[in-house]
Amino acid sequence: MAIQTSLIDKQEHIESAARALKSIAHPLRLKILCVVGDQEACVQEIVEAVGTSQSNISQHLAILRDKDVLVTRKEANRVYYRIGDKRTLQLIGMMREVFCG
Repeated sequence: MAIQTSLIDKQEHIESAARALKSIAHPLRLKILCVVGDQEACVQEIVEAVGTSQSNISQHLAILRDKDVLVTRKEANRVYYRIGDKRTLQLIGMMREVFCG
């Protein structure tokens, strides 16, 4: 039986995947990513969609931004968030299929 080594050939790929998975492995952060999806959203839009306090959302957005899961764009006094890596969108899509039917 051959062991598939393509994934473990590059340590940086494993570390990158582990960082991304760890940062999204929280119910609220996963919900934020589902809200943002393949669009971009400002904090207020995320707060309204998720249904928790702005300070709580801001803390989780900071974690996702720090781990390079979300990237930001500032326009006037608003900060817009979007998923920075298309692979994260693919992962969320697969999780929806598997867990949400």
